[in-house]
Amino acid sequence: MTTTTATGLTVIAEPGTALITVEREVNAPRDLVFRCYQDPELVAQWLGPRRLTSRIEQWDFRHGGSWAFVQAEPDGTEYAFRGTFHGEPTPDQVVQTFEFLGFPGHVSLDTLHLVDQGGGRTLIRTISAFQSVEARDGMLASGMTSGVDEGYQRLDELIASLQG
Repeated sequence: MTTTTATGLTVIAEPGTALITVEREVNAPRDLVFRCYQDPELVAQWLGPRRLTSRIEQWDFRHGGSWAFVQAEPDGTEYAFRGTFHGEPTPDQVVQTFEFLGFPGHVSLDTLHLVDQGGGRTLIRTISAFQSVEARDGMLASGMTSGVDEGYQRLDELIASLQG
């Protein structure tokens, strides 16, 4: 199954695999996009759907470093996430675990690649490996695509403000 949104987000989930590949091109040089993933103050400004506010509780962006953030609904409902970075994060590759604490123990291994497209454009590619096809399908059913899409729209806006 491949889904492409009006904003250019592509989500690929092949039948029978426990993988999701997400791709989105942004109008920014690779180093700036990497900075938006590396700097916790910037991450909090774009990560996730617009209706949620993000609070970074931990962001140790290095091999073995942990991360944790909480996203809050306007009514105060909170969703917590955590993980660990594996290998030294670079624009070529950031590897991390990802766990939504609403479903503890369901951990994915996510690999981010920032691909220089030339002309100041960067392809963001994330490959998420889940523990099972069922876990992968649960993530897709959770509204992940719309949340990631809105997050990347917010990233576009942040990048424009940083470049402007």
